[in-house]
Amino acid sequence: MTDFLPFALPDIGEEEIQEVVDSLRSGWITTGPKTRQFEKNFEAYLGGGVQAIAVNSATAGLHLAVEAAGVGPGDEVITTTHTFTATAEVVRYMGADPVFVDIDPDSYCIDPAAIEAHVTPRTRAIMPVHYAGYPCEMDAISAVADRHGLRVIEDAAHSFPTLYRGQLIGTLPSAATVFSFYATKTIATGEGGMLVTRDEAIARRARIMRLHGIDRDAFDRYVSNRPSWYYQVVAPGYKYNLTDVAAAIGIHQLRRADAFQRRREALAARYDASLADLPLRLPPRPAGGSTHAWHLYVVQLTDDASLDRDEVVSRMYAAGIGCSVHYIPLHQQPYWKERYSLEAARFPHSQRLFERGFSLPLYTRMTDADQQRVIDALRAILAA
Repeated sequence: MTDFLPFALPDIGEEEIQEVVDSLRSGWITTGPKTRQFEKNFEAYLGGGVQAIAVNSATAGLHLAVEAAGVGPGDEVITTTHTFTATAEVVRYMGADPVFVDIDPDSYCIDPAAIEAHVTPRTRAIMPVHYAGYPCEMDAISAVADRHGLRVIEDAAHSFPTLYRGQLIGTLPSAATVFSFYATKTIATGEGGMLVTRDEAIARRARIMRLHGIDRDAFDRYVSNRPSWYYQVVAPGYKYNLTDVAAAIGIHQLRRADAFQRRREALAARYDASLADLPLRLPPRPAGGSTHAWHLYVVQLTDDASLDRDEVVSRMYAAGIGCSVHYIPLHQQPYWKERYSLEAARFPHSQRLFERGFSLPLYTRMTDADQQRVIDALRAILAA
């Protein structure tokens, strides 16, 4: 029987393994020197004078960002329905309400034209999601934010490294940007994330709230010339720090990020060339100095496809190939649907992508032979 080809696998090399071993042998396995190094390396990679705060997940980073931006009870944050629930749930953590808008049918990212109509006196921020690795139309989003005095917090969980009109996501004039290093992401530490910002107040607040509202992290307490036991709790914080074990992986994943990106781009280009004649809408390609991180390769069945999405995914699975769906939009999820009386008719573009879209395997450990299996299976299924 042919081995099952998974939807995604992390690409962990000997350098990452040895760095983790070094951490274990050093005795420093919580937040410490390797986390600090990872943050500094990330700042250097992005450039532009940003500060990087390592956290244990992108969800944690988004929560810290909205908290530091002053979002609170009764406020509203505009975001897209076509995302993972974490994007919206961090708004509820603050007692605020997410306001959902549809996606642009061409980019699958939040529709900038739909944002302004949902701005109210309660709106405090806009949270765009760079879907699949494709950049949102940030100039238009920033213009809306500027007109109404709103903060922009970018959910860039899919988008490292992505360029928007020649600038790396993470260096745009937003209040904060948050990346994910979950196991399936473009660089992976198992669990982990990074909040980046140029705003000194946001950076300072995020560092304090990352670890119980304590004014010094554990590394500082144990290496400074003040007594190691001394600290002050200045706010009711959270437990969101990244460990040195995870950061050890991240240090080397970051060094490989450009090579990873080139491989993902090559895989995406091969899919484009091999699937162009099928009843599929292939993923959008950015232009004008923008790039795609290719965290996901999302296709949509066209109207003349003879099978529906669920049947195609089921047959791919039977052929030993893992596909996925990104996402079941939030207007279809019971909590969000019921709390905010959401109806699919309000989000036709997201609904169509949900009903017809699915993600093909795409990861850097994928061989050309692996990819050919995916192509051959999908061609056979759609031809039948």
